[in-house]
Amino acid sequence: MTPTQAFRTLYHNIRREWKVAFFTCFVAGLLIHMPVLISDIPNHDGLDSIYADQNMITSGRWFLTVACGLSSYYNLPWLIGILGLAYLGCAAAALCEILEVRKPWAVMLVSGLLTAFPALASTFAYVYTLDGYMLALLLAVLSVLLVKKYRRGFLPGAACLAFSMGIYQGYLSFAMILSIFSILMLLCGEAPTDSRKKGIGAWKPVLSQALRYVYMGMLGAVLYFVILQVLLRLQGKELDHYQGIDGLGAGALSLQGSAAMVRDMYRDFVSFTLKGNILFQNVFSLAACCVLAALTVAIAVLLIWKRKCWKNWGFFIIIGLMLAALPAVTNIILLISPAVNYHLLMRYQWILYPIGAVALVSGDWRMKKGAWMEWLGLAAAVVLIFCYSVTDNIAYSNLRKRYEKTYAYCVRLLDRIEQTEGYYMGIPIAMIGVVGDRQYPVTDITLPVTSNMIGMNGDILLYTGKNYRLFIQHYLGATLNILPEDVMSDMYDSEEYLAMDSFPGPDSIRVIDGVMYIKTENINH
Repeated sequence: MTPTQAFRTLYHNIRREWKVAFFTCFVAGLLIHMPVLISDIPNHDGLDSIYADQNMITSGRWFLTVACGLSSYYNLPWLIGILGLAYLGCAAAALCEILEVRKPWAVMLVSGLLTAFPALASTFAYVYTLDGYMLALLLAVLSVLLVKKYRRGFLPGAACLAFSMGIYQGYLSFAMILSIFSILMLLCGEAPTDSRKKGIGAWKPVLSQALRYVYMGMLGAVLYFVILQVLLRLQGKELDHYQGIDGLGAGALSLQGSAAMVRDMYRDFVSFTLKGNILFQNVFSLAACCVLAALTVAIAVLLIWKRKCWKNWGFFIIIGLMLAALPAVTNIILLISPAVNYHLLMRYQWILYPIGAVALVSGDWRMKKGAWMEWLGLAAAVVLIFCYSVTDNIAYSNLRKRYEKTYAYCVRLLDRIEQTEGYYMGIPIAMIGVVGDRQYPVTDITLPVTSNMIGMNGDILLYTGKNYRLFIQHYLGATLNILPEDVMSDMYDSEEYLAMDSFPGPDSIRVIDGVMYIKTENINH
């Protein structure tokens, strides 16, 4: 074959819905997230990743450095964003295959929801790892697809899951929720194979297929942990305390700890769903979510009635267990790391519920359902996509303003530093990183929208002395010798420091015993 013939053959062998899913996801991603793709807007963590090899094995992410290596280790938003959207487009195609979404309008809605959900916007705020994280998402979705399509697919599926967790453990919930969705589809798509049996025994062939998802998850987790321990030993490192990753589920070892953890998982699920200010932020998104939920319940009831599953009490036990497990697997990160700071990057899996509703509404279940149901589901999903897109761009607008405010603040600060008597290039500088809210009142007007979008809310990008040093170095072209925090911890109790003003006060910068003290915030001792 010539290259032309090979590409033509490959293109014609790709299913239509896969093409629709990929291109919808890619184009929608460009339209929604363009503001951050064509700008160099760092957040506080991004300042430390202008160039970083992303070797985060101490956080359990042993494959992240490889996943991010394709785009180089420089922070290149456009290149990283394009790669990330390409991975996400492939994940959208695989997702539609798992949920058996065939109708083009439904495929476009699934891709649109996946692309517009604000959790992805929060991931774009950490754009230096976006391509790696989207590859992790793709691998998590592929792990389920392999189990669904092949008898022994749980073996390659386990490998995909292990490498996904090796990049970012947050997408484990994606694989678990999709596995439960696939099992529910098996249950609702078939009648009991042995009508002579009552209860759970009648569903034994279906449950044996469902066990393959369990095998995939167990083998994937073991493979992930084994590779992690081997690489830690080879590099002579230990797991870090960051986000409690060194615990790795230690809280679940005791009965009391396990019960408390399960309670927290369900409590957090309800709290974030109803009060998280993400799934719905206004009356339009709330109405859209309610419509999708109502349609899901209605079609599920019709489907159960059509399949006559209600005649077997075992069906309701299995369905009840599956539904009860959903909140727990959605919050599985709390089991892996109980002390985790659970921010929006880790909550991308919530979008699977609206996506599941679209898949159910559009599915060909060989039963009569009114066309109005599909039209209503389509309208609700479109409204939700639009609302999420608006939320994303409000967040990007504030992210840009945070950068501008930080730039203006640092220009003033650097000028004062250089004009202070006794200053010379390389002078040791001791400072607190947080900007005082008394001197600079909050001006962020997006908090009603961005309150739970980490990396997007607030006024300033700076939180530590290191943040100041990196921002001034990379964006103002000056190098400051800011001392590490542990070196200057005793200065905060000194009489000289306590007597100083906070910046921009006239006595906020002072040279004492060869060290320049900069007070950016008043602290009450």
